[in-house]
This record gives sequence, C-alpha cells and structure tokens, in this order.
Amino acid sequence: MKEIVDKFKTIEKELTDEKGEFNLFALFLREGSANKWDLLVSADWIIEDKSESLAVIAGKVQEHLEKKELLTLSRIVLINENNPALEAFHQTINIAHGSTEIQDIEFSGLEIKHAIVITSRKQKAEAE
Repeated sequence: MKEIVDKFKTIEKELTDEKGEFNLFALFLREGSANKWDLLVSADWIIEDKSESLAVIAGKVQEHLEKKELLTLSRIVLINENNPALEAFHQTINIAHGSTEIQDIEFSGLEIKHAIVITSRKQKAEAE
C-alpha cells in the first residue's frame, strides 16, 4: 500500500503545481466497499468546471497508476469546499503534501473504515 500512497502523493503534488492547492486530497475506504478506495478531493479550482476537473484528476491518476492499482480505486469524489463535514475534518486533521492514516471515522454520514489523508487544510481567504 505504501507504494500506491507514494504515487498518490506524487499525483497530488503534480496537480497542485499545475492547477492549485487542495483543501482535501485523501483516500477513503468505506465500510462494506469490498476493499475499493474512494479518492476524495476538494479545491477552489474544481468549482470552475467540475467535469473538466474530474477529467484532469482521472487522467493524472491513470498516468501514474498501473492497471492492477487502478482496480483498487472505486471512484473520485469532488467535495464542495463549503461542505460542513469538510470543515470538521480540517479541524481534526491538518496536513499538506504528506500522509497520515486514520481508522473508523464518519465523514458526511458515511462510515469510513480506513483513510489515508495526503492533504487536509482550509485555504486562507485571499486578501482583497
């Protein structure tokens, strides 16, 4: 799993460099998900065009993961930055471009068996 996590860290870093910072970039293993991970992402730049953002993220994932590794991924979930569950998550975990693991949590009403968080932080409001 460490090898795949390292690949996702690379993906997150490349996307950050190309598109902008993430509020959340994490792998979640939902309870009862047959060992398939969800990639949860939230970023200001996703809002502009969700379809295009999803295509960019998926393309980067396909570029870095081997076919057998792709089969461990269930879906990519775009999270609105104003989601109250995201704010609560940021208060619990604050990390950028690293990785930390947590187990047995609830996120937005879903039971999460295991999570690997690469980035979780609230973006600072830009000065006007």
